[in-house]
Amino acid sequence: MFSIEATLWSGIAMNLLERFESVAQKYVRTAPVAFDRARGSELFDENGNRYIDFHSGGGTLSHGHNDIKVCTALIDYLCNDRIIQTRAQTSVAKRDFVEALVTQILQPRNLDYKILFTDPASGIAAEVAMRLARRHKKRAGIVSFTNCCHGLTEGSLSVTSKQPTRYESLDLRSNVVFMPFCGYFGEAQDTIAYLRPYLQDQSSGLELPAAIIVETLQVEGGVQVASVAWLQGLERLCREFGILLIVDESQTGCGRVGPYFSFERAGLTPDMVVMSSATAGGFPISVLLMRPELDQWRPGEEVGIFQGDSLAFVAGRELVAQWASGAIPRSIEANGKILSHGLGKIPQAFPDRNVRVRGAGMVWGIDFGRPASAAVVSAWALERGLVIEPAWIKDDVLLVLPPLTIEESILREGLDCLAQVVSSFLSHG
Repeated sequence: MFSIEATLWSGIAMNLLERFESVAQKYVRTAPVAFDRARGSELFDENGNRYIDFHSGGGTLSHGHNDIKVCTALIDYLCNDRIIQTRAQTSVAKRDFVEALVTQILQPRNLDYKILFTDPASGIAAEVAMRLARRHKKRAGIVSFTNCCHGLTEGSLSVTSKQPTRYESLDLRSNVVFMPFCGYFGEAQDTIAYLRPYLQDQSSGLELPAAIIVETLQVEGGVQVASVAWLQGLERLCREFGILLIVDESQTGCGRVGPYFSFERAGLTPDMVVMSSATAGGFPISVLLMRPELDQWRPGEEVGIFQGDSLAFVAGRELVAQWASGAIPRSIEANGKILSHGLGKIPQAFPDRNVRVRGAGMVWGIDFGRPASAAVVSAWALERGLVIEPAWIKDDVLLVLPPLTIEESILREGLDCLAQVVSSFLSHG
C-alpha cells in the first residue's frame, strides 16, 4: 500500500496532463501514476513506489525494462558518435541487425523471406502486407476473424473486429469479411469447414480474397488460442484456393507464446509475417517478412521517415543474440510453467463463478465473463502495486503479460498479489 500523501501528490502532478493532453489518451486518466524508473520487471513512480509489471507495455517490452546488455550496447553506440537516424539509407547498425536476424532466426528455421522495414506505427506493417497482397493477387478482398486486433491505422482497423466508432469512414471495411475464429462456436464446430463453402460457392457473396490475415493467439481479443489443427487447416485452405496467408505476430512473436514465432508450433510457412513490436525491446521498429516472389515494389515506393532508427537496430541485434544463446527460451519455459500452475488455481478456488483461464507460454488471460470486470480488477491491482491491464477488445478478460525474463521470485510475488485482488473481487462481486 502507498501513503495517502504520495497518492495525493501524484494526483496533483497528473492534473497537468489531464488538462492539456488529448482525451484520446486513456491511461493518463484510468491509471494516474507517473512512472519514472524501471529495471527488468519492476517499475517505480516519481515518489519511489514500486510496482510489478504484468503488462510489459502490451507486449512491446516483452524482454523487460532496460535490459542491461541492451543498455550497454546502446551506451557504447552513443558514446562513439555513431549515427542515430538514417531514414531509408544504409547504416552499419541496420546491416548488423539484418545479418543477425537472417543467420540466427530465419535460416535456422528454414524461412526464406525478404525483409521490409516500415514506419513503426501500430498496424502499418499489417496495412502494407494487405496492400501488397491485393497488388499481387489483383483481388481486393481480405478475410479477417472475430475478436482480432491488427493495429490502429485506417487499414489495420479495417481488419480489426472491434465495432468501429460512429465517426469512422463508412467505407473503412470495404472488401473485408470477418469469419469465426477457432472455437468461436465452441470446440465442436470446425470453423475452417464453415469458411470453405463461402470460398467454393460463387453465389455465397464472398469473392475470392487476396489474403487471410490471422493471429495464432488473439491477445487483445481475450487470449483466444487457435489449435494446431485449426492453423494447419487454414494454411491448407489458403494453398488450395490461391490465397495469401498473413500471420500477425505483433504481440505473439519474440517467444511470447513459446517458440520465437508463434506459428512455429503448427509448422506453418506464412506468405507474409508481421514481426513483433518487441523485436527491439521497446524501441520503435516495424518489420514485414515476405516471400521473395512477393517483393514486387518499385524502388522508393515504401519509404518512410523513421525506418532507419539505429538505436532500434542495436537493441534488436542484442536481443536476437540473447535468443540464439538459449537464455530467453529457457526463461520462457520455466516462467510459463509457473504462470500456468499459478493461474490455474483461480478457477478452482471459485468453481461457482465461471471464471476461465486460458493461454500459452507467457501470455494468459483471466476471463471473468462480465463486461468491464477486468478493468475493475486492473484498478484494484494498481493500488496494490501490480500493473496489469484488460484486453482492449474484450474488457471482461484480464491480460497477464509479464516480461519474458522476469525473475522467479518477482513472478511469484506478482501472482500472489494478483490472486489476492481477484479473490477480493470475486468474493464481493
